[in-house]
Amino acid sequence: MVCLVCLVPLFLIPIVNILPLLFDYLLAKVYGIFGWEYRKPNRVPAACPYKPAAAANKVEAESDQKGLETNTDVLEPLIQKVAESDKDA
Repeated sequence: MVCLVCLVPLFLIPIVNILPLLFDYLLAKVYGIFGWEYRKPNRVPAACPYKPAAAANKVEAESDQKGLETNTDVLEPLIQKVAESDKDA
């Protein structure tokens, strides 16, 4: 036997997906009562959350490379000091 609470997400997903369509339908009816025309807004297509946009990757990659350049400038003197102290020990 399966508990009913575990089945709630299965029924909740289709309800959530149909909410924008239901909202558009109800607004069209309300606008129709007043004699106005309801035009559906243009909706943005769903984007995959696991595959980010290509433009964002280029910006991040460039900023990562700039960050590495500045970090190596700071780290080189420290690495030399550690190397010198290892030679002395």
